Amino acid sequence: MSNAARVPMNDDALSRRDFDRLSAYIYDKAGIRLPPAKMTMIEGRLRRRVRANGMASLRDYCGWLFEGDHLEAESEHLINAVTTNKTDFFREPKHFDYMVGTALPRLRSEGKTRLRVWSAACSTGAEPYTLAMVLDAFARDHGGPDYGILATDLDSEVLRTAKRGVYPASMLDPVPASMRARYSLRATDPKRSEVRIVPELRASVGFAQMNLMDERYPVGDPMDIIFCRNVLIYFDKPTQQKVVRRLADCLRPGGLLFLGHSESITGFDLPLTTVSNTVFART
Repeated sequence: MSNAARVPMNDDALSRRDFDRLSAYIYDKAGIRLPPAKMTMIEGRLRRRVRANGMASLRDYCGWLFEGDHLEAESEHLINAVTTNKTDFFREPKHFDYMVGTALPRLRSEGKTRLRVWSAACSTGAEPYTLAMVLDAFARDHGGPDYGILATDLDSEVLRTAKRGVYPASMLDPVPASMRARYSLRATDPKRSEVRIVPELRASVGFAQMNLMDERYPVGDPMDIIFCRNVLIYFDKPTQQKVVRRLADCLRPGGLLFLGHSESITGFDLPLTTVSNTVFART
């Protein structure tokens, strides 16, 4: 065969072998399934790590990871690069309607003076800050209950953004105007179209890194409410059941678990009963 007839290998593309090795590692570490259809997306996201490590190509990067024994040292950056972090304020608003109309009145009538709430897979913070707005507004209107929110995510980069609590102003468009006025501050420089969550609300949320693949979740005392939405869709069925069981173990009896509207636990043997659309109570 002549040189002209040879097809050169594209070093800046993942070989199927490297993709399979990366997929297996990410599944084991984070429970995330990466089918071959995701290869182009993964290539794009990993090129930033190629540049950050001063390498010329994805082929070099994968060789450094697997043959150079740098996989564990690079693990956090690798997981950050492949995780999906879509989030919005008041996403799936019927959940918050249920909280205000049903869950919080019930908890208050039961004599709860302080609620423990957990936003698992909190991404850049829109969900826990939405929860804080809802809980604070309800407490102001009804004289309690008090609350504290734990917000966790596997991705260390999104946690840094969440802790800052600074967002493009347009991202808060779904927030009711009265809440935007009370719970956010506009940047003093009009050229910066940004808002920041007010300090009092930020102080009510504690952020921590946590992997839902861990055998147990060190969240302290049982939770009254857990939000873990639009995360299970990235897991296979056996992993989904393990994760939801661990979440249920973190709820007090009667505590509520909120899943994403596209997620289902039908057929799982779990100590949960349905109380509303994708809302479950610990039995």
